Amino acid sequence: MKNSKNLALYVIGAIAVLALPLLLQMQGNAWVRIADIALLYVLLALGLNIVVGYAGLLDLGYVAFFAVGAYLYALMGSSHLTETFPWFAQMFPNGLHTSLLIVVPLALVVAGCLGVLLGAPTLKLRGDYLAIVTLGFGEIIRVFLNNLDQPVNITNGPKGITAIDSIKFWGLDLGKAWKFDGFTISSVSLYYYLFLALVIATIIISHRLQVSRIGRAWMAIREDEIAAKAMGINTRNMKLLAFGMGASFGGVSGAMFAAFQGFVSPESFSLMESVMIVAMVVLGGIGHLPGVILGAVLLAALPEVLRYVAGPLQSLTDGRLDASILRQLFIALAMIVIMLMRPRGLWPSPEHGKTLARKGGVPVDPAHAAVAPGSLQTHAPGIDSPADELPGGAERPMSINP
Repeated sequence: MKNSKNLALYVIGAIAVLALPLLLQMQGNAWVRIADIALLYVLLALGLNIVVGYAGLLDLGYVAFFAVGAYLYALMGSSHLTETFPWFAQMFPNGLHTSLLIVVPLALVVAGCLGVLLGAPTLKLRGDYLAIVTLGFGEIIRVFLNNLDQPVNITNGPKGITAIDSIKFWGLDLGKAWKFDGFTISSVSLYYYLFLALVIATIIISHRLQVSRIGRAWMAIREDEIAAKAMGINTRNMKLLAFGMGASFGGVSGAMFAAFQGFVSPESFSLMESVMIVAMVVLGGIGHLPGVILGAVLLAALPEVLRYVAGPLQSLTDGRLDASILRQLFIALAMIVIMLMRPRGLWPSPEHGKTLARKGGVPVDPAHAAVAPGSLQTHAPGIDSPADELPGGAERPMSINP
């Protein structure tokens, strides 16, 4: 009965998610665009969750991989290189309009390699020092993109790259609305379904990684790196793998962002973006996939929803209070309240901090937990059940606890 109820809930949820853009587009494409951006942030948060949630490595420069994927798609999906370099125009007179099947794997590989390059010099760093180095890496990439218009114009500097191709595959152009029997599906709704498919694929990959030996090795490093190394885990390779895999998801998200917006500039990849992505992971629940998704959706949609609150407040004060500042204030207050009330996140992992309680056991008063010398101790002081308890309720003849 319980399984049938869960299946019914999953089916209802799937139908709601699939029908969401069709319902939102009746109110205008603006709400569908908000849903699209929220899905892109979910992709970014899931990628960062591998680094921060699974491996416990604080990365404040994650937006750099987002920028690399976006600019890679912009260069390969626009006429910028043809207009800038005469020798390139001779080879590709119509511009380099690369297929999606080539750009996305290339963005994944390039961003993954940059993630490994970032992780290599930081293997011995932890905590605040790692955060400072990764923060610097993100700012270096942004400044690099902002100034790479001289002496050779590659990124077009602060002007950005425009006229980027929309995504086309199997004869379907996502940049144009699709009409079917008098019903029109807008372009932003088509992008929604593409982003949703990528999110589902990322969730499956993340879950399989979490329950695999690699995921358990990452979590061991997160809990105690010295103990993990003593148990034979190659912490160096595992850290590099975490940086590389997390960065690869950021590169794919950046490519989708460039195709969706049709324009990229360094302003879209500021430090605040990295901070917001980290906040999504922490606010939702570090290491817990449903929590990370919830945090990403809330923080991505909350600024847009607050426009309808900040606007009337600005008009009430005769314009003395700026609406954008009010929105930032409301977001900060909401985050502070949530973290005070739910310090482990809105939807934390149920396994985080669990006790070793025997299934169906009766709580023991700590004052009477001690036993007579020489007897078989079944409940050690300060713990609900022996750490060496066997599955199924069976016990070893002697506990290893003191």
